[in-house]
Amino acid sequence: MLPSQPGSETLPEGHADLGDSLPAPVKKALFAALPDARRKLSPKAFETWLRGVAALARLGRGDDPVLAWIAAAPALAHDLGEDVLTELLPLILGFASRTSGTVIARLLDTAPVAARRLGDATLFLQYLRFIEHLLARAPRAVRPMLDHLTELLEVLTLGGLRRWADWGVDAHRTDYKELLRYFSLDSEETRAVIQRERKGTLLVDVQRRLMMYLRALWGRDFMITPTAGDFEDRTGLRPYYESFSLHLPDALDDWHGQPALDLFRAQSAHLAAHLACLRKPIQGEGLNALQSTCIGLIEDARAEALAIARLPRLRDLWARFHTETGTGIAGEFDRIARALLLTEAPAESERAAWVQNAFVALDLTDIDAARDLGLQLADRLRSTPYSAYADHPSCPYRCDNRLLWAFEELEFDTGYIPPPQLRKYVSVSEMVNEVEVETAGEDAQEIWVQSAELFDDDGQSVNEKEGKAPVAPPVLYDEFDHTIQMLRPAWATVLERRPKLGDPAEAAAVLNKHRPVMQRLKHRLDAMRPQGVQRIRKLEDGDEIDIAAAIAAAIDIRMGRQPDPRVMMRQVRKTRDTAVMVLLDLSESTNDPVDDESTVMDLTKSACVLLSEAISRVGDAFAIHGFCSDGRAQVYYERFKDFDQPWDAMATARLMGAEGRLSTRMGTAIRHATAQMRNVKATRKLMLVLTDGAPSDIDVRDPQYLRADTRRAVEEAQHVGVTPFCLTLDPGADTYVRRIFGPNSAMILERVERLPERLPQLYAALTR
Repeated sequence: MLPSQPGSETLPEGHADLGDSLPAPVKKALFAALPDARRKLSPKAFETWLRGVAALARLGRGDDPVLAWIAAAPALAHDLGEDVLTELLPLILGFASRTSGTVIARLLDTAPVAARRLGDATLFLQYLRFIEHLLARAPRAVRPMLDHLTELLEVLTLGGLRRWADWGVDAHRTDYKELLRYFSLDSEETRAVIQRERKGTLLVDVQRRLMMYLRALWGRDFMITPTAGDFEDRTGLRPYYESFSLHLPDALDDWHGQPALDLFRAQSAHLAAHLACLRKPIQGEGLNALQSTCIGLIEDARAEALAIARLPRLRDLWARFHTETGTGIAGEFDRIARALLLTEAPAESERAAWVQNAFVALDLTDIDAARDLGLQLADRLRSTPYSAYADHPSCPYRCDNRLLWAFEELEFDTGYIPPPQLRKYVSVSEMVNEVEVETAGEDAQEIWVQSAELFDDDGQSVNEKEGKAPVAPPVLYDEFDHTIQMLRPAWATVLERRPKLGDPAEAAAVLNKHRPVMQRLKHRLDAMRPQGVQRIRKLEDGDEIDIAAAIAAAIDIRMGRQPDPRVMMRQVRKTRDTAVMVLLDLSESTNDPVDDESTVMDLTKSACVLLSEAISRVGDAFAIHGFCSDGRAQVYYERFKDFDQPWDAMATARLMGAEGRLSTRMGTAIRHATAQMRNVKATRKLMLVLTDGAPSDIDVRDPQYLRADTRRAVEEAQHVGVTPFCLTLDPGADTYVRRIFGPNSAMILERVERLPERLPQLYAALTR
């Protein structure tokens, strides 16, 4: 890394001269955004971000497009995935030949709004293609439309937006004044077209409710992705399942008096029912279109019947959308679908009655029997004219059944798999006499390790001077993949390593600096100390007689007064049985400066020193561990203090030597910390997770992947009696931290400089 600006972040070697070629405002904005971009983006996306800065700066369209790219690109990668940057940059550069730098800057400024409202990377790229289409037809209309993009996307789908824009261009292509009024939403006709093109309910507005609805029904998470229909009309695509996600129309109108939200629920519940009952795909080779449709009709009914057996009220939800009957063979499909859903009601046709009786006698768990019934139905309908493109059941919630089918594919050899690496422990003489292979790398088939340690004259080992830091044997953990709703077995590897030693004198300086904080906490901590054995007096029923109370009662009797009957007492042992695990995020972002004197890591160390002093005063067992990661194969874990170790100079030195580096694979670290806490004997187990950002890693592009895995790790910890609580320093953590840890198990610290004071207070509040 080469310094590009004194006292600030540095650029990679390939971009070391970028800062010198930029104007002063752009250079200042770039270096201000570097820490956040380095934390949020993988190395590949970070490279794309810097290439975009350089390319837009060379366009000569002013500073605004470059500043907009610097701010918008990390947000887009966070919301839609990092692959969108590689698609966005060439399109933006292509727009430069058609419009001004101001319009490009406005497009980038509003891109995060479009990303949030569209909710899917594919739809966002279609939106960019629409902008390209509008630039070709009416370049003057783009800027006023972007100025009102938020209002438009609140009520229009992507298809509706394009139809609205095309209507305005066709009506006012040569009347520039009216064109600007139309796209600035100042005319009556633009409002009329918007009202005509708007749909009742947008998926992005109810997406979270649908995900919660499916989780309540099936006890698992489902990913929901919006799809855009044809630009030429208002008909959306039929629901389907692909790439581990439920694809639903981006908007729906109310259907014959039934609310659009209920139709969304029916669609998502139908797809989920398919996923719940489909144990193997159906082979599609050799089937014609009618046979495929009939098998799909039976399979729809089988999935719904199994779902209704578990959740009976789903029948009422789906039955509301089976009220229409088409013409021809499509109408026969409608009658059969109703008969299979409402098996107790009489069928409306002879074929429907036959299918209903056969379906009632069918073993619903046998997918092959259902396929055979579909083939028999197709044989009975083969004399009826049928069109594969037009003749479909009119039921609006049914999917296109693409998830049912499997077709033969060519299988390719996966390649040579090398044998596992062998680690061999040898004696000193064997190590000395063996010729070292200097060109051997980390992937060597055999590694020799000296079994006995050698020490130099100064008492320091040779490994400490010249060798690599010792690493404990790897520990493998499962990882939850939200796209397939399953745990990937032995997916992440934890490598424990020995922490570096720092200067214990720094801890003394921290205590001296924050002495007023400890003084304010003194009375609260003293009240939390266990008081040993306490005597509770004035009891009518106790373990022994209170002599003083008995004498007083006897005196009252002799004096003719009513005696106090509470002459017993009981001895109660007041003890604390709490274990606290402090899990520190040691990622690269903790090196970000907070002020001119300290970084996030410095404040973290100070807070841990004060917390350790507070816990030591109360007497609870506690441990301080930290983690960082470099992909799923290298999740590094360090122990600064264990439960069975004292809080002494050695533990302080380990903590003061902590460094921030690499990424944050939080779920795996929580699982490893939970495994350590399971061996601790305590009635109450608390895990304090201190982090400054969302879970992320270099080998994960989906921003939701590690968040879902961390949420599963938190649930696993809660099941074994560990209570995780997250204190985050990320001011934007509202969007994810409470979904991961729970609404009452997370706290966002807005002022990072108050961390040393707030962490001990948080411990006192959680363990009182």
